[in-house]
Amino acid sequence: MHTDKRLFDYLFEQEQDYPQVNAFGQQISPDGPWEYYSSQQMLDKVKAISCGLFQLGLRPGDRVGSVVYKTTPEWVALDYAMLRLGIIGVPMYPTISPREYEYIMKEAGVQYCFVGDGDLFDKVNAAKAQAPALREILTFYPHETARAWDSIAVYNDDETEAQVKHISDTIRPDDVATYIYTSGTTGYPKGVILTHRNIVYNVESMRKLIPIERGKRALSFLPVSHIFERAVLYAYTAYGANISFTTPDRLGGETGDLRATKPHFFTAVPRLLEKVYEKIYNKGSDAKGIKRAIFFWAMDMADQWDFDQKLTGLKAFKWKIADKLVFSKWREALGGELLGIITGASACPVRVMRAFNAAGVKVREGYGMTEAAPAISFNSFDPYGAMLGSVGQILEGTEVKIEESPDFRPGEGEILAKGPGVMKGYYLQPEKTEEMLRTINGEQWLCTGDVGTLVKDNEGRVFLKITDRKKELLKTSGGKYVAPAPIESMLKEHRLVDQAMVVGDNLKFVSALIVPSAEGLKDWCNKHQIQWTTLEEIIKEPKVVERYQMLLDRVNPSFGHAEQIKKFALLPNTWEAIRNDGTEAELTPSLKIKRRVILQKFQSIIDGLYH
Repeated sequence: MHTDKRLFDYLFEQEQDYPQVNAFGQQISPDGPWEYYSSQQMLDKVKAISCGLFQLGLRPGDRVGSVVYKTTPEWVALDYAMLRLGIIGVPMYPTISPREYEYIMKEAGVQYCFVGDGDLFDKVNAAKAQAPALREILTFYPHETARAWDSIAVYNDDETEAQVKHISDTIRPDDVATYIYTSGTTGYPKGVILTHRNIVYNVESMRKLIPIERGKRALSFLPVSHIFERAVLYAYTAYGANISFTTPDRLGGETGDLRATKPHFFTAVPRLLEKVYEKIYNKGSDAKGIKRAIFFWAMDMADQWDFDQKLTGLKAFKWKIADKLVFSKWREALGGELLGIITGASACPVRVMRAFNAAGVKVREGYGMTEAAPAISFNSFDPYGAMLGSVGQILEGTEVKIEESPDFRPGEGEILAKGPGVMKGYYLQPEKTEEMLRTINGEQWLCTGDVGTLVKDNEGRVFLKITDRKKELLKTSGGKYVAPAPIESMLKEHRLVDQAMVVGDNLKFVSALIVPSAEGLKDWCNKHQIQWTTLEEIIKEPKVVERYQMLLDRVNPSFGHAEQIKKFALLPNTWEAIRNDGTEAELTPSLKIKRRVILQKFQSIIDGLYH
């Protein structure tokens, strides 16, 4: 595997060897046309911006921040320009607080920051006083007081371009490319130091596992402040895909961007796939007569789906009927030409995986973390390259071992990883770096904090399964360890559940906080002649509470006695990644549960479960 590249090499190679007409594009206005940069136009813009950054006085090792709600071709041009000049990019989440902007920009020594539209200029500007290195904020969109991002562009200046190229030629694969600040589920974020080689290794590993051919269309809507989507964008460039940028709220519907761009590939977090699944399920539930019966017949078949299944005779005929009458509609709603969806960041419920794949929408789940840039394992698109309930096979060149302990079942333990994707460390945090990168028998291993096990399929192929987060293990007052993630995942598979969190650390037994699915519960109420009022009122209805108890009664037998949920509370408000009321959000920007925040916000409710 060739990892002796710099990330910006991919753009130069695309322009030279397989130039694309529609390489990077977006829809400027909702009713306007899609506008694209060709490979050559993007490269010209990158050269002009890198010359402009050079004339600002920026040199290799300097830090420049960026924060956008929506990725655009202009952000891509800035990113490649910084990489070409050896500037360390510091992308930040758009939903974090001014306090977190202050912390990141101050620690990283950000000198310039480029921001998108909305309230981002004001949020970053509010933090400017506490970030002494920050000289100026520039904007990707017109702003009353700030300079436009491309006002720094320098075209047709051969002398400056020669100086930039000289610097570019000195950049090595092991030089730092970026600081990615983690979501911060337990406090202030940490700056993960990633090199060109770290990310290139991921790009080259996925080249063998994801069948993206030159000219295929990709849709990008996840935040580039997360290494998952960032690495994917470099991969799209390397493979010659045509990228269209949008936002999650513009995906669906008759005029949505899925239908408009007809993508062959996109990446998504499981939460988005769950929402799509819920909408499809609720639409099927609302159907009448024979249509409703056919829908649920097809869904029953989907629940039996598995990778590489062999269908013959009557069974194959039934699948063809289900595909024509039900599943083909799913594919049409997703653009009609989708070849694959890649999901990561958190566990995707098995039922959702089955449903999409049964419908002919190939969803493949991987596992990794920011500190691994990001992938450690992946379920490939190749025959026999995926296993339900797993996060795939270990990437070539990466080693994984399971550190067993008495706290876990035999064969389970913390996942340790070693390979070319593993970070250099955390910026200015040597103690946390030592905790994360532990030396064992002279070798440095990444301590993921995730609990897992290695399993084999019938042919002896090894797959990785995640069973929980080590730091999220609960220990009841009786001394029993409980892994909340599998319980939460099973609860969320039910159409009546939107979100769930298991509690019980240092308590007598395990309980659950459940946020009902408003659509699913409303449908159930209508069928059972229960007058719908508001979610806040309806969850107090005895019959509704009884229905959720029935759900728990079905889930509990799947787990050991200490893991079974004894009590629960229904909550009326969805947990969000951003709050406008001044309180801390319950989810990270990558939609992971902030257990600490939820425990604090609902402490009185939790206390009530134990009295």
